[in-house]
Amino acid sequence: MRQPDRMMTRRAQLAQLRRVAVAAIEQYPLPAGRLEFVSHGENTTYRHDSAAGRHLIRVHRPQRHGRGVDSAAAIRSELAWLRAIRADTELAVPQPLDALDGSATVEASADGATRTCSVLRWMDGRIHESSPRPVHLRRLGEAMAQLHEQADAWTLPAEFIRMRWDQETFFGSVMVYGNITAGRCWELLPAEVRVRFEGVGRRASTLLEQAGDVGLIHADLHLGNALFARRQVKLIDFDDCGIGPRPYELAVALWELRERPDYPAYRDALLGGYRSRRDIDVADLDEFIAIRQVAFDLWYTGTAQVNPAFAARLDQVHRWSLSMLDLLERR
Repeated sequence: MRQPDRMMTRRAQLAQLRRVAVAAIEQYPLPAGRLEFVSHGENTTYRHDSAAGRHLIRVHRPQRHGRGVDSAAAIRSELAWLRAIRADTELAVPQPLDALDGSATVEASADGATRTCSVLRWMDGRIHESSPRPVHLRRLGEAMAQLHEQADAWTLPAEFIRMRWDQETFFGSVMVYGNITAGRCWELLPAEVRVRFEGVGRRASTLLEQAGDVGLIHADLHLGNALFARRQVKLIDFDDCGIGPRPYELAVALWELRERPDYPAYRDALLGGYRSRRDIDVADLDEFIAIRQVAFDLWYTGTAQVNPAFAARLDQVHRWSLSMLDLLERR
């Protein structure tokens, strides 16, 4: 009998999901080619090289968008926004590829596992997450503002379904991480971490409720999801996109840089780029960074229950969260 997902080794998970990806490719207008593993986290992704060019094959995790949400519909909504961004702006974002039957997503099965899959044209560029400079944050800020301008002008399709980044999503039990609810993730946190996170949640309640600048956001737009090619920045991985406060978008971009001694230069660069196109109130930016830290840790805790690589680093992530909150609360 096949082991349940939570017991499968990383190698077994990847072997199974690769076969799902191969089954998905057969439903797209793609010739035979070479399939290479890219990442195994929220989704499992592969690069497909063929005579038709280079594409990203995404094998989506079940319940990715929360309990009771039609995940396929949510993914189609993400792809609809990507198409609208490409049509309405000069921003470089991934181009979705329709299946042979014209659908935006497909259901693919292998070894008893069935997953929703989608395909995007590959985007080339350099990621500067580990080698950031202020100029990268400025260009990212400019693109971020343009993204929000497009979202404000775009009329959402009637069937549009995406996450709402609000108090319940950040601190409740709406989301499913790995194969467990966020509520269970809270129970798995070390006591010290849970108490500190609850404090962030109490402060965030009023902040999120009273947020005025709310709209469609990428929600994961840090330097790891930005490709740089000459003077152009390309935005990728819209998997977390949904309705949320715009200051949170900026907080995500700055979050991993917050502990650096040269953080003010990055902050000023991002805000300068953003405000060159669109105004924004960032008086509570550090509170939104704290919210991001909690969201990341909860996601990591859930993913660690099904991904051995995440499990090996979980204690380190908890320690980082405490260190980050110490810094933010000393300001």
